[in-house]
Amino acid sequence: MSHTLKNKRALITGGSRGIGAAIVKRLAREGADVAFTYSSSPDRANETLKAAQALGVEAIAIQADSADASAVVAAVERTVKELGGIDILVNSAGVLALGLIDDFKLADFDRTVAVNVRAVFVAAQAAVKHMKEGGRIINIGSCNAERIPFPGGAVYAMSKSALQGLVQGLARDLGGRGITINNVQPGPIDTEMNPDKSEFAEMLKKQFLALPRFGTAEEVAGMVAYLAGPEAGYVTGASLTIDGGFNA
Repeated sequence: MSHTLKNKRALITGGSRGIGAAIVKRLAREGADVAFTYSSSPDRANETLKAAQALGVEAIAIQADSADASAVVAAVERTVKELGGIDILVNSAGVLALGLIDDFKLADFDRTVAVNVRAVFVAAQAAVKHMKEGGRIINIGSCNAERIPFPGGAVYAMSKSALQGLVQGLARDLGGRGITINNVQPGPIDTEMNPDKSEFAEMLKKQFLALPRFGTAEEVAGMVAYLAGPEAGYVTGASLTIDGGFNA
């Protein structure tokens, strides 16, 4: 273990399972104390919590719905209070609602924007009040911000495209303070919500991926760890795609 993040404090939203849980464990493996939020599934959250603690770092799980702005701010404040500060914020919480424009419900639109866009801004705004020089903000976007080759994904793609503009603008706001902000944009990743063993997955592998396989949550976590670490100090305002060539 390299422990490149020793003495750092990180908050990961949506960290109980999938990509978020992989990020929690990877940052803990690098030596960071970690807090993470979850909106449901306390059993899964407890599993992730124990896995992080087993790596010898301090870890806390915080129940918070990212659609609730006050809960997001409270999670940041609790992280600062219990871990003694915050150096790294990873906005991993996200929702996916698909549907053609004729049938797409306004409630699904509002929740998509609230979780995928507003919560990212709210968490960043709350975190930078406590961050010092060297702070890192990393958002989990999507390759669909740049390419959505099937119907029904317009609102999801819009929400992830919004993050590209947000990080470019906030990079200017925060650069003078020595804080970086970037997006990680995964393509098809093998998770419970998007397993690599399905008819849809096989279609993606054959028709859209340059590398004919799904990625792993651990591979995404590795890119996040790089952006959180000392070697990425000159990377900001960027959207880095990890998609097996989906957008190639």
